[in-house]
Amino acid sequence: MAALLRSNRPPGRTRALLAGAVVAVAVVVAAVAFLVTRAGPAPSTTSFDPAAWSLPRLNGPGEMTLASFHGRPLVLDFFASWCTSCNEELPAFVQTDQRLGGRVGFAGVDSEETGDGLAFARQTGVGGWPLARDLGGRELSGLRDAVEATPGMPVTAFYDASGKLLHVQLGALTSDQLLSQISRLYNLSPP
Repeated sequence: MAALLRSNRPPGRTRALLAGAVVAVAVVVAAVAFLVTRAGPAPSTTSFDPAAWSLPRLNGPGEMTLASFHGRPLVLDFFASWCTSCNEELPAFVQTDQRLGGRVGFAGVDSEETGDGLAFARQTGVGGWPLARDLGGRELSGLRDAVEATPGMPVTAFYDASGKLLHVQLGALTSDQLLSQISRLYNLSPP
């Protein structure tokens, strides 16, 4: 710009070039601002820390966090649409959730997914739970890997009301086994 001002061009020509440069810069700034706002919200604050996790929601916008369940125990189930044991286990979890009448929170994390986890969740009855999508890790399994390093599905993590991880169960649970864990860990019995 300084070179434009020192040139031998007539003053009117220099002002026109300067005005054109200012307009060009303004157009570029406006275009960048438009693209940034169209890109959507800022990247998530994903965390795989078992004591303070945060994952993108599977069944809605935003994130699902461990902190959002503070105040009541949480049963966190990791599932995948390809997992036949998950298909057998999840309906029993839904029945147990209903039986406990909200005294324990239930949520799901779609992990190691190769298909449509949300459709699977709805098909098995957990579509109404808070659901998250696992990221990172070996196979889109960052949080799942952090709570249980041994491969296999399903995995169930039991948190107390303050968010402390109490127990991790690898493998499917029946309704009776789930109720037994809840009774033992949370000192609750079904009505």
